[in-house]
This record gives sequence, structure tokens and C-alpha cells, in this order.
Amino acid sequence: MKAIIVGGGVGGLTAALMLHARGIDCEVYEQAEAVRELGVGINTLPHAIKELAELGLLERLDAVGIRTYELFYTNRFGQEIWREPRGTDAGYEVPQFSIHRGKLQGVIYQAARARLGEGRIRTGHRLGAFREDEAGVSAYFFDRSGAHCATALGDVLIGADGINSFVRERLYPNEGPARWNGVMLWRGAIDWPLFLTGRSMIVAGGMAAKLVLYPIGEGSRDDRRLTNWAVAAKTGDANTPPPRKEDWSRPGRFEDLMPHLQRFLIPTVDARALIEATNEFWEYPMCDRDPLPRWSHGRVTLLGDAAHPMYPVGSNGASQAILDARVLADRLKGAEHPVHALWAYEQERLPPTAEVVRLNRRGGPEGVIDAVEERAPDGFANIEEVMSFEERKAIVRGYASTAGFAREQVNKAA
Repeated sequence: MKAIIVGGGVGGLTAALMLHARGIDCEVYEQAEAVRELGVGINTLPHAIKELAELGLLERLDAVGIRTYELFYTNRFGQEIWREPRGTDAGYEVPQFSIHRGKLQGVIYQAARARLGEGRIRTGHRLGAFREDEAGVSAYFFDRSGAHCATALGDVLIGADGINSFVRERLYPNEGPARWNGVMLWRGAIDWPLFLTGRSMIVAGGMAAKLVLYPIGEGSRDDRRLTNWAVAAKTGDANTPPPRKEDWSRPGRFEDLMPHLQRFLIPTVDARALIEATNEFWEYPMCDRDPLPRWSHGRVTLLGDAAHPMYPVGSNGASQAILDARVLADRLKGAEHPVHALWAYEQERLPPTAEVVRLNRRGGPEGVIDAVEERAPDGFANIEEVMSFEERKAIVRGYASTAGFAREQVNKAA
């Protein structure tokens, strides 16, 4: 058995490690010239960290990330709507990590290089075509100049090439561009004095705009942390196409961001000062795609954002890609035929990820602050008079159960 993996992001590299651990040969092809530590902060949830811990990566993750201690949902004035401990502090057997996306990818990449060998991860290779027959699948790769540079032969091809996946486009040529909901997301990170416990996460606001703050790494001193921030606000019409792919992850502008940031007054941290001190930050359109009827077509399948791109709420994008990788590797190990294995993988992973995509469109667990803002836009004296504890619990815990990271689910699996 040999797998061709298209895409050297978190999902593709994790799949390579999972396959290698099960004795399955694989090669990774990444179109970028190098695997660089790009991006800003993300959260990786216990159900995904359990998988990475089984690959022996927990110590390295501890060295570059922050074990999240607690999560607060508040309104735009910082009034508490929901609070809960996270990771091991909530009773999980493994932590939740708040971490720089590039650092997470770097940990997985370095492990893959060491275990698979340097020659098994090829950068500067853009997939231009693939075809399959009864004997296997062939993939044709090209360099930046457009010259053919490699032909890979394998039993399966795994498209882990992101929301604008070439593999997905070839399987669904009439799908069209990603779906934009009209919300723009600005994101940055800066060395900043710690707030609350130094391992706390705040999600504030509601339907009009949201502010997210959490530390993702050690700072320049013991009393500082590399602190990630994000602001999301409606700036466009959901019925219009998203910005061009070339305009994704472009430098943000303070004049676009500041009108939305002025809505927030969080007593525990001066969010405006933190963001104004950030020298460089980026903007992204909040996009996803409709769930597909199937991922696997013969010997070709999809994984991660190529299979189920979702809005970045609920801390689930990278986590779900890691779960995909483990299930796919399990199904391919000892499979009678690779086509059957890909079908079984899809049957297990497509339904829950499709439901997470739909839940994220409705706000995911952050729906609890949307609902409170709708009922009490100017704040409240007592949250119980706005929304009962049971109502709030149903939104937040119901999402965790659907996404597969409720404590009982993860600990049982561990």
C-alpha cells in the first residue's frame, strides 16, 4: 500500500505520520517552496491532542504552546455569560492547546521529516492532473514555472490541499468558489502582559461583531505572553462572491478594523491598546463550503479543509483534520482493497463533519453570546434573567458533543 498526499498542512502531515505509524508507505507533495511557520493562533481540542499524543508529540507541543485553562464567553462589555475550565483542568486526560498555527504545523512537520525521511516530503510541487485505473493512481506535479517535475504512483491519492483544493475542484468541477458569509476576520498576535490566569481565553460580543483573545506562547518575560487576537465583523453581503483567492490573508488596515473594535470594553484586558500595538496583522474572509454528498471517488479522497472547510468558530478546523487523518490511516491499514477503505473512512467522518459545518454556520458554541446580545444588547444586571443556565449549557455542551470533544467522549476513547 502506498498513499500520495497532496498538501503539507496540518491535515496532510498528520495523515503522513498516521500512515507511517501503521506501516503504510506515503509521500507528501506541497506546492509552496518551503513549509514555513505561517498564520496566527488556533486552539486544538482534546480529541485531536489525544491523537497527536499517541504519535509522541505532546512534549513538543508543550514546548511551543499554552495549555488552555479556561474559556469565558462574554458580551461586548465583558459581562460573563458562560465560563468553563478546559483540557486537563476540565477533567480530560489530555490538554487543549492554544498555539500558533505555524508552530503546530512545525511540530508535525519536523516529526514527519524525521520519521518518513527527507525525500518523502517534497515542496515546490503543484498538482496539475491525476488519473486512476485498476492498478492504482498516477499524479502529475509541476514547478512554479509550469514545468513537469514529478510523477507519483500510488494506491490512493489524498487531497489535503485546503479550502481551494485542486483535488476537490477536479472531483466537483461545477461547485464554484468558497461560500462567504459577508464576515471579515482580522487576526494578529503580539507580546503582551498576561491577563487573568495567563492561560485564559475570552470570546466576547455577539452577532454584530466578535472579539477573541488568548495566549499562544511564552512572552519576552514571565509576566508576558504571545497573545493572539481576532475581530470578526459583517462587512459585506453574503450573496456576493468571496474576495479573490489572491486577496486572502492580506495585510489588514486599522481604518477598516477600528470602527468594529470600538464596540468592545473588556475590563480584564485593554483590547484596543493590544491591537493598536500590533505592527502587522491580516484579514481573511470567513468562508466555508456546503457539505459534499461524498468525498471518495475510486482511489481518490479528501481530508481536512479540502473535505469540510468550516467557519473558524468552536476551535474545530485543525482538530477535525487530525481526526480525519487517524480514521483514514486506520481504515487503510490491512484493507482488502483501498477503494473499500476510502469508502469506510468517508462513512465514518463525513456525517459528523457535515453537521459541524452546519452548526458553525449557526454560530457553534458562540451562538450563546449571539442569543444573549439579541435579548440584551445593552448589557444586563443578571444573566439568569436573560438566559437560564440550562439554555446556555444546551448551546455550549451540545456543540461539544456533536463535534466529538465532550469530556466523556474523549476520555472514553483515551
